[in-house]
Amino acid sequence: MLHSEFKVGDEFRTATGLWRCTDIGIRTIIAIKISDYDDPSWFNGPPYAVAEHVFDENDLTGFERLADGTIAADS
Repeated sequence: MLHSEFKVGDEFRTATGLWRCTDIGIRTIIAIKISDYDDPSWFNGPPYAVAEHVFDENDLTGFERLADGTIAADS
């Protein structure tokens, strides 16, 4: 999947779980992990009560958008 195809709020899956895009940089996607949590209010933000993680352009090559508009990582 291309960097330009991401939008803030998009959800995508990687080998480590489900994520939500919170910001888009020049060559990066910043996301919060939404599959492991105790309280959905942690995702209200910014600022978020969970750590944001950075995916660079090399990480994005294994992601693909699904028919329902979500994104999944190649397995």
